[in-house]
Formats: sequence, structure tokens, C-alpha cells
Amino acid sequence: MDALPESVPFVGPEALERSRGKAFRARIGANENVFGPSPKAIKAMQEVVSEGWQYGDPENHDLRHALAKFYDIHPTNVMVGEGIDGLLGYLVRMFVEPGRKVVTSVGAYPTFNYHVVGYGGELISVPYVNDRENCRSLAAMAQKVRPALIYLANPDNPMGTWNRRDEISEMLDSLPQESLLVLDEAYIEFAPSEAELPLEIDDPRLIRFRTFSKAYGMAGMRVGYALGEENLISAFNRVRNHFGMCRVSQVGALISLADQENLRNIVNKVDKAKDRIGFLAEKNGLKALESGTNFVAVDGGKDGQFARILLAELVNRDIFVRMPLAAPQDRCIRISAGTKKDLDYLEEVFPIALEKSYQLYSDAE
Repeated sequence: MDALPESVPFVGPEALERSRGKAFRARIGANENVFGPSPKAIKAMQEVVSEGWQYGDPENHDLRHALAKFYDIHPTNVMVGEGIDGLLGYLVRMFVEPGRKVVTSVGAYPTFNYHVVGYGGELISVPYVNDRENCRSLAAMAQKVRPALIYLANPDNPMGTWNRRDEISEMLDSLPQESLLVLDEAYIEFAPSEAELPLEIDDPRLIRFRTFSKAYGMAGMRVGYALGEENLISAFNRVRNHFGMCRVSQVGALISLADQENLRNIVNKVDKAKDRIGFLAEKNGLKALESGTNFVAVDGGKDGQFARILLAELVNRDIFVRMPLAAPQDRCIRISAGTKKDLDYLEEVFPIALEKSYQLYSDAE
């Protein structure tokens, strides 16, 4: 226990608000879907709250079967859990023991790393290439160290970039037989079609994770799911918390999945918000990276020190944003798609924060 680092992957906006003594005016840093869940799902969840004295169905039967029908696969190829983060923890528990190697990218989604370190695994990282997780680099390292797991987020958090399906297929074909590709597709509903790998559900080399937290607007309800080969999926039953899902979450996800019209509307709203963030960046002399997610990485044009100053200046002006943790991606700040009110306020204070940041950065040199 003493060997574990005393850290958490993210500091929540609530903790920052407590330390500041006031709330943020624009909460656009955690990649939450500010447009919220489907109205039909909200109504269904409200109706079922009175049944909160009951445990949720430990088999997640209705939701698993609905997801299977949605993807035209068998329910035995679907596992539901407490968000992708919870499912990643179960997967790592199944595959990683002290000293077992795991390959990822420097600066990629840190919660996966958190689980690996917690179970004593050895993390081996490769750098991003052109602000993307690089499939060839990951595959080459896997060939070298023969890891239990290789992690790839597509589209990527924190950069919003993506790999094409052919790049991922090529990577899969070059992995060691004993290695499993962990494909985190939390943002896939926002991604261009070229990013989505065909669903070959019986491929034992691959497990995919998706969620209701992002496009479906249910981050606070904690509903994720894994898609994969039947034997791999069934292994989750040996380690998962069978009563980890509450009834309200199960019902909300079930109705959300059925409301695809609302999903399309959300994706359209997010696209418009991303366009506005890109315009705002350009208006202020910065560059926004093309994004396949519900956030935009804005290049500060300098280094991580400048980006940290800019982030702090935005926080000082009641705007919650985040930034990548590792260089050279830490030259960016990351802004989640917001409402019109959020982005109106961002547009008002961004040039002020930027000017102050340039001054503080210059003074520090």
C-alpha cells in the first residue's frame, strides 16, 4: 500500500469551487455534456426514483439486451458497469498483476494508468505523434515488451484527435498474441465515420468500451459498457460489483439509447459549440485542433508554462477548463462544448485572460 502514489487522476470542479469559495460561471472543463440527458430519459428516471429502495438488477438484463439489439450482437457480448472508469478497473484487475507490463501513450487518459499502478503493473509509454496517439508506435512497443494490455482512446482524451479505422486494423494485426487491445471509445458518437472500427465482436484481440456519460449526457449516472468476445465478457462476472448499477441509472440509459433523435440533436449542438470555440481561438490569434469529441484543444502557441498561466487566469475569471498533463501536448488548454451562455461569457473574458497571461509569462522569462 505504501508504494501507491497519493494522487487522483483529476481534481473535480467541486473541489476547486470549495477552495475558491465560489462557484464557476462556466463549467466547461470536464467534458460533460452540458445539454443534459434525453428529456424522455429524465422523465423515466424521475418516475423510478420511488423504487430506489430496491437494488438495481445485478444482471443489467434489460440494458444489455437493448444494447445487443442496437449493435446486432448477442447479449453475452455486452457487459454493463459503473462508467468506463469502473469497467477499466475490472479489466485491469483481471489482467494485471505486480510486474506485468502495460503499454499506453505519454499523457493519455490517466485513469487507466491509475488502475494499472494500483494493481502493481508496469506502465510503458510511447509519445504522441502530431498530437495523436500513434498506432504504429504502440504496436512496435507491444512487440518489444509483450504486454498484457495496450490502451488506445479513439477519439483521444485529452487532445480530441483520432486514428482512422485502417490504422487501428493494421495495429491489431501486428500485436503479440498474448496482448489485448483496450479501445476506449467514450467519444465515438461525436467522431467522423473514418474513426469507427467495424464491430467484429468475436475478435479475442480486442475489447471496446463505450459510455452514456458523453453524448447521452449522463456522466453523473455512471453507465458504461464493454463490447467483446463472449469468454472475455463473461470473465467480468468474476470480479465486478454485481450491485454496482442503480435502478435509476439503468432506466435512464435504456430510454436514452432508444431516443436516437435526441442524440442526433446533441451531436449537432456540440458541433456548433466546437465551431464557436474554434472561431474564438482564431479571433484571439490561437489555433484550435480538429476534434472528434465534445471538447476542443486550443494551442496556446507557447509551452506548458504559458498554458498553465492561461488556465489559471480563466479559472480566476470563473471559467473551469483543463489542460493536457504531459509535454508537448500541455501547450494546449482543453475547452468542453458549452451552452450559448457559457460561450458568450468565455468570449467576453478570454481576450482579457489571454492578455494577462502574456504579461505574466513575459515577466517570468
